[in-house]
Amino acid sequence: MMNKIFLPLICLLFMTAAAYASESVTFENYLKRFDYQERKDMKIGIPEMLQLYKQGKVQIIDVRFPEEHQAYSFGFIKNIPLNELPDRLGELDKTKIIVTACPHYDRAEIARTYLTLKGYRSKYLTDGLLGLAEYLRGDKAKDFINEIKK
Repeated sequence: MMNKIFLPLICLLFMTAAAYASESVTFENYLKRFDYQERKDMKIGIPEMLQLYKQGKVQIIDVRFPEEHQAYSFGFIKNIPLNELPDRLGELDKTKIIVTACPHYDRAEIARTYLTLKGYRSKYLTDGLLGLAEYLRGDKAKDFINEIKK
């Protein structure tokens, strides 16, 4: 059932992104060069993402809807809902790897593909925001926040 909903949405996103891509990366060209390395490079886990964040090498974007973000959020992650992303590209730092995140990874992967077609270096958070909330509990949360305040 989910595939019947997401597959047409993903195809539409790719066609739209390819049609408007200013960096001349088309979805067709992206697919032609897709290999095992790209499959690996498109993903990032929580420990690596947090380490790169502490080093100032990534910008993390929460692509959930505003209501989801209002229900729970992370103070160090910027919210740009997926449907607002095309109009808010100016808020992204092209010098950093853009890590997209949502509760699991479906919308994050759509956003990552769109950003890749637009010329950004991007990855999606494989464990999602739910995994991040579980990971950053208690002492881990305290330690992480203290480290990024330095």
